[in-house]
Amino acid sequence: MRLFTVTTLLLFFLKSGLALQIQCYQCEEMTHNECSTPEFIVNCTVNVQDMCQKEVLVKEDGIYYRKSCASSGACLIASSGYQQFCTGKLNSVCISCCNTPLCNGPRQKKRPLPSTASILNQPHFPVLPLSVLFVISSTLC
Repeated sequence: MRLFTVTTLLLFFLKSGLALQIQCYQCEEMTHNECSTPEFIVNCTVNVQDMCQKEVLVKEDGIYYRKSCASSGACLIASSGYQQFCTGKLNSVCISCCNTPLCNGPRQKKRPLPSTASILNQPHFPVLPLSVLFVISSTLC
């Protein structure tokens, strides 16, 4: 019974996105944003690297991109430290941080909002609060 409870909790965390691992694009000084393809996707370190970072460097011979996983503290400090150099002109350096999967890739096209009919037709599964699962598991074990 405990195995069932642990498995249920693990599935709950994985389905709810509480696993605290993010995927980002990772590359060093590539041009034309060309590292936003599947072969450059990496799994970031669980519970350490919780953000994706993107650097855009404007050099004499073109625009270069660096993309990587980052910890939120390091990324936010770097992005704020380089804010004065983010001009879009020659020798410009812009660093941005984001915390959703693959957010340091190309901008996604906006999706239209789902209609009410499609929302009503989707199955809804009740989710038990975590406290209820603990109460159930403690009384049954």
